[in-house]
Amino acid sequence: MPGTKKLVIVESPTKMKSIAAYLGDGYEVLSSVGHIRDLIEPKNLPPELKKGALGRFSVDVENGFEPYYVVSDAKKKTVSELKRALKNANELLLATDEDREGEAIAWHLLQVLQPKVPVKRMVFHEITKDAILAAKDNTRDLDTALVDAQETRRILDRIYGYEISPVLWRKVGPGLSAGRVQSAATRLVVDREKERLAFVSAGYWDLLARLAASASETDQAFDAKLVRLNGERIATGGDFDDSGALKPTVKAITLDASAAQALTIALKSPDVKLEVTKVTSKPYRRSPAAPFTTSTLQQEAARKLRFTARQTMSVAQSLYENGYITYMRTDSPSLGQQALTAARTQAAALYGAETVPDAPRAYKGKSKNAQEAHEAIRPSGDTFRTPTSLASSLRGNDFKLYDLIWKRTVASQMKDATGLTASVTIAAGPTGTSEHPAASGALAEFSASGTVITFRGFMLAYEESKDEERNASTDATDSKLPPLEEGQTLALLDLEAKGHETTPAARYTEASLVKKLEELGIGRPSTFASIISTITERGYVTPRGQSLVPNWIAFSVVRLLEEFFGDLVEYDFTAEMEDDLDRIAGGEANRLDWLNSFYFGSDKHRGLRQVIDNLGEIDPRVINSVTISDDITLRIGKYGPYLEVIDPDAEADAPPRRVNIPPELAPDELTAAKARELIDAPVVTDRVIGLNPENGKEIVAKDGRFGPYVTELAPAPDEPVVPVVVAVPVETIDPATGEVTVTKPKRKPAVKKVAAADKPRTASIFKSMDLATVDLETALRLLALPRMVGLDPETGTEILAQNGKFGPYLKKGIDTRSLTSEDQIFDIDLPGAIELYAQPKYGARRASSALKEFEAPDPESGKAIKIKDGRFGAYVTDGVTNATIPKSEDIEEIDFERAVQLLADKRAKGPAAPRKKAPAKKAAVKKPAVKKAPTAAAKAATAKKAAATRAANAAAKAALAGTPVAPVKKAAVKKPAARKAPVKKSASSAADAVSTTTIAP
Repeated sequence: MPGTKKLVIVESPTKMKSIAAYLGDGYEVLSSVGHIRDLIEPKNLPPELKKGALGRFSVDVENGFEPYYVVSDAKKKTVSELKRALKNANELLLATDEDREGEAIAWHLLQVLQPKVPVKRMVFHEITKDAILAAKDNTRDLDTALVDAQETRRILDRIYGYEISPVLWRKVGPGLSAGRVQSAATRLVVDREKERLAFVSAGYWDLLARLAASASETDQAFDAKLVRLNGERIATGGDFDDSGALKPTVKAITLDASAAQALTIALKSPDVKLEVTKVTSKPYRRSPAAPFTTSTLQQEAARKLRFTARQTMSVAQSLYENGYITYMRTDSPSLGQQALTAARTQAAALYGAETVPDAPRAYKGKSKNAQEAHEAIRPSGDTFRTPTSLASSLRGNDFKLYDLIWKRTVASQMKDATGLTASVTIAAGPTGTSEHPAASGALAEFSASGTVITFRGFMLAYEESKDEERNASTDATDSKLPPLEEGQTLALLDLEAKGHETTPAARYTEASLVKKLEELGIGRPSTFASIISTITERGYVTPRGQSLVPNWIAFSVVRLLEEFFGDLVEYDFTAEMEDDLDRIAGGEANRLDWLNSFYFGSDKHRGLRQVIDNLGEIDPRVINSVTISDDITLRIGKYGPYLEVIDPDAEADAPPRRVNIPPELAPDELTAAKARELIDAPVVTDRVIGLNPENGKEIVAKDGRFGPYVTELAPAPDEPVVPVVVAVPVETIDPATGEVTVTKPKRKPAVKKVAAADKPRTASIFKSMDLATVDLETALRLLALPRMVGLDPETGTEILAQNGKFGPYLKKGIDTRSLTSEDQIFDIDLPGAIELYAQPKYGARRASSALKEFEAPDPESGKAIKIKDGRFGAYVTDGVTNATIPKSEDIEEIDFERAVQLLADKRAKGPAAPRKKAPAKKAAVKKPAVKKAPTAAAKAATAKKAAATRAANAAAKAALAGTPVAPVKKAAVKKPAARKAPVKKSASSAADAVSTTTIAP
């Protein structure tokens, strides 16, 4: 019997408390904690399905691309709790996020829960009381087009990855992956590095003059740059191409160092006159930037706050779920009427009514692939809370990002900044006959410009940052020029010849890569953060400061994809796929037709299946090679990249010489000259430093695969080496008969094991040390690490100083503190160590046993969730279950949902089983295999089951779209179907494969 409450299901546990408080007693709010089911891994399919059509992808590509879904072990308890709550509910409100993923989660919930009460879709873009109450009163049906689009995207990504990734494993290296968006993103980064590799820098000179109305008026001095000489324009950085030559269409002269120096000397002559020949002035106007979309928020947070894309989304998620901002996944820069009023009112109150235009500003999205219509990211509510008012409730990154969003939103509804831009041209030439030949008859022109802002407008609240531009002028366009008139004579305060070199295109940063992906229409802004994380974790790129530097293995991956899967990494084709997926989401294209075209091919392009079936021979040596020069080749090997050079004077069968490439050397820095330098560098051989006075062992300096190190070697023994007896067949001769008997070795041969020799002590040398100059004293100090600094006076725990992968540090039990230099390992004393431990470990955060704590309890255990530092690194715990945080993840970026997921995954694995000795094997009696033919009844039952499920799924989708549906009835089995059609499986196990949804009228 239905209960009296309405059940509301949201995605995130963080939202539950706030939404429940807003809705009141008549509602029960629970969380699905994200997706409750997904495509099963093919290896986890039931045995009877592994050899069938589902066995390759868990998607039946032969029968309508039907996926096989499964509820994960980690979500079974959640599903059980939702089903229990549903039994006591009289209505189900699905309040997942209003995007494709949220719509899909809602659909999967319906398929698994099979509610027998009315179902409504509840959507909201901010978690405020007004928004939640409005959402419950304005529900809608489930958007099955969005569900189809998400499912199509999921199937596409599964097929793409499962078909191409194995090729990378075989031909490039294990652990690699290919993906529809990640491969295109990797190619962008690699292509930019190739541009940098091919780039040839060009040198050019100009002159910079410091001028004033008179020699005494230095307070109004300004800078002017040489732009013409005898009527010919002086070349600037933008006039050169990537080969280092002037572009064919450019008409300009290039000054070299000697000409620039000579001209400087000449123009400093007292015979030279500087006169203003032209003064122009034009209005200056600059408009505010639009409110944030997902993409622009990631870009601006990277520029202004130095956030990664993943960090930005994590912080924004937290702000949204706690009711501070609107939904953070949006392509729309527009504001609703409520937000327009709030922004204009606040701008007028804080900056003056004169800063607000008469009519609200409207913004239109420029995204090539607009998704669902949301508002821009803005502060929540009908009255924005100022950052100052939230200073006590928002801390750290949360405050910084809210402040950024608030400023951008308010500024977007303010007036333009206006002013005047003045430009002046100054002629410099001889006043008469000059004795200096360079100045005689020469006429140089200098130019200066400056902008004076007369009305700051939106700049009072916010100014947008910009990416660094290539070969950009260094002129100070915001500088102020003094009042000048044509014909006015100026005084030369200083004149300097300045040399410049053209620069290659800048490497992508996270911000510029996000911007480029959006411009090309590749991927969705909501997925950019995870894409960048993926290509970093796979080792395709390495962040260096703000730049993304490709590793050599990325060159191999991109080369293989370009040569054998060309269409799939073409930017236009990838963007076209994104357009098609958007058309499916809008109901303008058919999911099945599109998947068939992608996988099996069409008139326009070959299908992925055809490409895989006709790959031909892929030579891994060629794919993993890069030609540096005629005799030097870079190879990407199992242990990393190295140079290979063949000595032309060596014998034909002589092996090539191989030289490791320093890991810190970026690809564009490995020029032919640098490669030759590495090859010609003296070969570092083992160097005996001396003997350890304590034990007489040799101390040797070596250079290994992981860098230079010192090691301690025991002297060779004087006694003869005793051969080790191994378990081999033994021949025995009977002395009476001479008969030879061969005895097979036992499983545990009666041979006493020789004790393994002690492993020699080794120690990496510090980065500040030189392998060739390390002396015995230093080597002994390195080998003695870790060094005990002393005992903690409070606990008696040893405090050790040592060096690690991430630099020097102190260790006290499981508590560590970083040291500022390697020298501190030997120099820090106990008082210094105690003082260091008295400081908070992570910035200004208070020192405590927990690195991070979450307000909401774990939805399964009900206990508080904390992040702590343990013996093996940071981990998440609820006091009962501990889950290690992967090293690739930043503690600061772990949000509540991720912590819950880590704990759930750990629980699903269960406790580690104790190791047991394998029982002795018994000889098995081999029996001939007998193939059993399936009975007609079994076939009929299988076919009937599939047919029933197809009907049920069709009924569910029709019902969700608002069409009344009759209950699905079981029909009697008459005869076996001619062909089995796989279905969307919706149960948590293979046994429960059919799901139906009944929606009460």
